[in-house]
Amino acid sequence: MTTPVLDCRDLRKSFDDLVAVNGVGFSVAPGETYGLLGPNGAGKTTTISMIAGLLERDDGEVLVEGRPLTTTSVSAKSAIGYVPQEIAIYPDLTGRENLRFFARLYGMSGDDLTRRMDEVLGIVGLADRADDPTKEYSGGMRRRLNIGIGLLHRPTLLILDEPTVGVDPQSRNAILESVDQLSAEGMAVLYTTHYMEEAERLCDRVGIIDLGELKAEGTRRELVSMVGERDEVLLALAGDVEAAASACRALPAVHDVSTREEHMELVVDEARKALPAILEAISYAGSAVRSVEVTEPDLEAVFLHLTGKALRD
Repeated sequence: MTTPVLDCRDLRKSFDDLVAVNGVGFSVAPGETYGLLGPNGAGKTTTISMIAGLLERDDGEVLVEGRPLTTTSVSAKSAIGYVPQEIAIYPDLTGRENLRFFARLYGMSGDDLTRRMDEVLGIVGLADRADDPTKEYSGGMRRRLNIGIGLLHRPTLLILDEPTVGVDPQSRNAILESVDQLSAEGMAVLYTTHYMEEAERLCDRVGIIDLGELKAEGTRRELVSMVGERDEVLLALAGDVEAAASACRALPAVHDVSTREEHMELVVDEARKALPAILEAISYAGSAVRSVEVTEPDLEAVFLHLTGKALRD
């Protein structure tokens, strides 16, 4: 198996009587986007602050590229690009000047710095605004520049803490596309969000965190299976609906069948895989399918099942 870029185990942190993080652990592989999904106050930011070495942990272990990381580590931290919730740029400097300033903190200079700034500006979609003062940028553009700063030193692990909060739809889409691109190029990404659709779009695996504890983790399909949720298939038919329903009940992937006038609703395992057999059974029963609608359970249903509340609560 590929060695994880990030491996954290049994992380714990309390603030006086408040237990903020209680035994959280997971790993992130090269080219994987791992999402920490949970509501505000769930412990996401505290967790990644410990992972990035910004906050002393009470207990637990963090390994980055196999190297132990603490608040005093230097070499392990050099592998991390950290993009905080709060925008950290200088408004009176241009985008390019901001990049140059932070790059020099990383020890970058010369032709390599010039090339890397151009690459980063392209990745975050700000090449055409690079020489404008950032006080003239929209909030979304400032967030994109913030991400660019985290990418300058070519990290192997990029940590993004709620990067799309409060941004316009255009910038939000640009941020999500950038994350997709970076993951495809082999970067490990740790992404915290309380937006369900972002986790479903971006993340290869998701950890659901609530009240400081990791309730479950896995791919979307694994999480859905874990809590017993199944897909629903709604079909509009022409022909003998009851005969079609009887044929579908005999299929191993079908768990429940109900009919209403010219419609049939199925509860099935992995509908997209089962659909060819369903359509074939209906055809053999002498009916024709006029339309098909597949509804797959989403992470909202999983979160509600695991925590007893909706993500927005």
